[in-house]
Amino acid sequence: MTVVSGLLALAVVSVVAAQDQKPAAASAEIVVYTFELPRSALFEFEVWSDSNSPGGKMAGTPNTGDQLHPPPEEDPHVRFKVTVQSGVPYRCWVHMKVGAPKGFSKANRLYVQFSDAVDARNKEILKPGTASYLTAQGPTQQGWKWVGCDADGKPSESLVYFRTSGEVLVHVQAGMEGVAFDQFVLSPAQFLEKPPSDAIVKK
Repeated sequence: MTVVSGLLALAVVSVVAAQDQKPAAASAEIVVYTFELPRSALFEFEVWSDSNSPGGKMAGTPNTGDQLHPPPEEDPHVRFKVTVQSGVPYRCWVHMKVGAPKGFSKANRLYVQFSDAVDARNKEILKPGTASYLTAQGPTQQGWKWVGCDADGKPSESLVYFRTSGEVLVHVQAGMEGVAFDQFVLSPAQFLEKPPSDAIVKK
């Protein structure tokens, strides 16, 4: 084979390889159903039945009327891992079931934290075990509601970024006894500004 024909062959191979390459996958909606989580993911949360929930199950905390505290105090919580992309803004939503009020509890609050999370300025935030967290504050009316995870009640400052792409830990902690949830959504697109309109979000 001559040098010229060798170069032509190499060029053809390069073109074919380039055509076979697929573009990087766009960041996808992340949907977690609590019924799919192992029991080991639940700390002082219980599995409750509800025909309206995916898999007919949700995770909730008994209500004794006692008071709970925000992180870093470790009250009842659920932990699981999800796969994220770096440099992409995410918005967090929880499908919450507000329970019956009792004592100190209105049964309508959850706190959310993430490992490897940063703000728009690349500053570490929301790390489990710290006093940095988002609050999902539900209504006082009992029943199901999609609730946003907000920073001090400011949705505009509630976008979450991640330093690197890969697996991160999500820590969902009860802010009041009696609260329950069945779905967790971390959205980079479809629900970045508005909550889901359906009771169940499909994966």
